Amino acid sequence: MDSPFIYDRYVTGKNFIGNKENATILGNLIAHGENITIYAPPKSGKHSLIQQVLFNLRISGVRFSAGETDLTPIRTITDFLVTFGSTAIRTVASTPNEYSSIIGRHLAGTHFVFDHQAFSDHDRIVSLNWDPDDNDLEQMLLLPYRLGADSGLHVIMILDEFQNLDKTEDGEKVWKAMEKVISSNRPSDSPSPACSFVLTGSQVNAMKWIFKDRRFFYRLVEQFPVKDPESKVIAEHIVKGFLSGGKVIDRELVLGMCNLLRNKMWYVNHLCAICDYLTRGFITEPMLLESLGILLSIHEPRFKATMNDLTTFQVSLLRAIIDGKTKFSSADIIKGYGLNSSANVRRLKDALMKKEIVTFDDEDNPTIIDPLFEYWVRKYYFQIEA
Repeated sequence: MDSPFIYDRYVTGKNFIGNKENATILGNLIAHGENITIYAPPKSGKHSLIQQVLFNLRISGVRFSAGETDLTPIRTITDFLVTFGSTAIRTVASTPNEYSSIIGRHLAGTHFVFDHQAFSDHDRIVSLNWDPDDNDLEQMLLLPYRLGADSGLHVIMILDEFQNLDKTEDGEKVWKAMEKVISSNRPSDSPSPACSFVLTGSQVNAMKWIFKDRRFFYRLVEQFPVKDPESKVIAEHIVKGFLSGGKVIDRELVLGMCNLLRNKMWYVNHLCAICDYLTRGFITEPMLLESLGILLSIHEPRFKATMNDLTTFQVSLLRAIIDGKTKFSSADIIKGYGLNSSANVRRLKDALMKKEIVTFDDEDNPTIIDPLFEYWVRKYYFQIEA
């Protein structure tokens, strides 16, 4: 029997917990041609949310084709254009002749070609016969709109880890070209939009820098939140999951687990899967703590590497955050935690944000992004008793 505690892949249907209303709202936006950005920490449920939306659109009869590409390995604009083009073309075509025809019709006058040898050797649909120029960039970004109009399908382009375009030689040039293309193809009253972009990212601060600080895609792309399920919804899911295997867990234990892990379903499911493996009957608090220890041992090398990468000043600021401090530039905090100066505090905050350890809200209140990391740092690194 399949485990009810799934953490190794995205989930849809009955395993998609607590975000059904969110999925409906997002599906309506995409169906009407809106462009969306979704940014949340790794394993926050972004992929599950998107896949549930696509499932909902499919069963509701929307005619669409989705293409998804992970920009994690992208380091040059050429890499991006080749990957983007291949993903877009695969949304509507499946044979070499179709690939060649699309490039010939929709990318005429550019440096993009269909190279039969490159396709045969490397499964590469789009190739370049020269270095890409600004026209190549704009025409490639227009391609999914043309494919949608040509096929009568709503092409949904999902670009994962969108912030990684900043690692190319000129990410801002790509974003400005994309702004121009999206602006000139705004959703209309047409019941059949040609294309929507869904731009996701797991580096929260890097995505905030693009969409909030620099205000790229202002009023062109709507930020959509990934909401964590409520504790009572998670508790019901966990209790029923254990009961399906003839096991019992106290609801208060589940609620305590939710509080510790801030309702992050990936961690909750992983912890429960360990418990499920370790016991045949009643899940006790010692059993849960043993499972938590196993979960921590899995992630501890990553946590230690994170801390080893911090300077002494950065560790001191992190300790102040763990202690619940917020007025980091005040004289008593600077002196008490050895932060040196208010100018140094600003640099330290920027450093922790760039390393995606801490994020700050509009009131400049800090949050440690990873709840399990926060627990480990508090208990095992700083040895603070709860």
